[in-house]
Amino acid sequence: MIKAPYAVQAEESRGRQHSQIRSDDRSPYQRDRDRVVHCSAFRKLQYKTQVFVTREGDFYRTRLTHSLEVAQIARSIARALGFDEDLTECLALAHDLGHPPFGHAGERGLNEALKEFGGFDHNDQSFRVVTLLEQRYAAFDGLNLSWEALEGLAKHNGPLRNPPPTIAAFDDAMPLDLHRQTSAEAQVAAFADDIAYNTHDLDDGLRAGLFEFEDILPLPVIGDLVRGAQVLTSAKNRVRHELSRAVINTLVHDALAESAKRIEALAPRSAEDIRAAAGPVIGFSDEMLAANKALKKFLFTRMYRHWRVNRQTHKAEHVTKVLATLLLQHPGLLPGEWRERAGRGETPQAAAVVRDYVAGMTDRYALDEFSKLTDPSVPA
Repeated sequence: MIKAPYAVQAEESRGRQHSQIRSDDRSPYQRDRDRVVHCSAFRKLQYKTQVFVTREGDFYRTRLTHSLEVAQIARSIARALGFDEDLTECLALAHDLGHPPFGHAGERGLNEALKEFGGFDHNDQSFRVVTLLEQRYAAFDGLNLSWEALEGLAKHNGPLRNPPPTIAAFDDAMPLDLHRQTSAEAQVAAFADDIAYNTHDLDDGLRAGLFEFEDILPLPVIGDLVRGAQVLTSAKNRVRHELSRAVINTLVHDALAESAKRIEALAPRSAEDIRAAAGPVIGFSDEMLAANKALKKFLFTRMYRHWRVNRQTHKAEHVTKVLATLLLQHPGLLPGEWRERAGRGETPQAAAVVRDYVAGMTDRYALDEFSKLTDPSVPA
């Protein structure tokens, strides 16, 4: 496939932090994607919560299935607009590597426990995973991803004026142009994240019975898609699947049309022109932006704050907060080399070790550790 001139070009890559001899014909971004897929943090996403904890059912999304859905949507958009598909896919697959157990609930608990030491930010932790925590090479820590992949991860939510600690420290050694827009590929990955979680959370909420089709009929755009799906079949499960497909299709096609307009207006000649732009080139039309905001508001009130979800998130926050607090106060409770690295309790060094240890847990491992540390009847 011929790429657009304003796509990221592999031959113009700014390279990697650590020099490596290329041993095959893969592009640097194919290698980046493959390194993400094979790393341990990616595998653990299958046991980390999206909205529903993994024990609530096999059909609900996890962080892994969410990342795969983001990658599928992102790659489709990238292909249609002529961007580098491999870099886009890499960023989509890697964007949640730093999420702790229990998703955003676990993040809040961990942030509260570590607030005196900078708290916790999952985007910073994702960057920490790929630059420090993965230990798969003899000569260096991290995955040694390309500059373009690291730039995209660092600026997943746009330009950074006040970067978190890990990203700020890396930027001092290998500047990532944090104040500028990121590549179109990274913008697509971030945008696909938004499309994916809105769509699959709507699907999971319907499957879980947190709301019904009738409740979403008043929503702009989405309501019409529900009515269209109901014309095709009366079977609820089929309506739900038809709706998911229609929502993704509608959001993606609107994004393609709007992004094409923005690119035409900007008339970029290179990826650097995309980075130098005043705003992102990927986005929704005003009508679809309003519809997407209405859907987010609906999901926030009817799903994320549903009493059943509230109970689970309360427990999840409690587990991660207690785990991090106990281990920070008593690092002697940490296993093996974690204990040695932490040193004495309640220091910045101990906080960094506890942050990495707890954030790297899966849901079930966190629950097991919580029981071992708080229940005298459970063997250590």
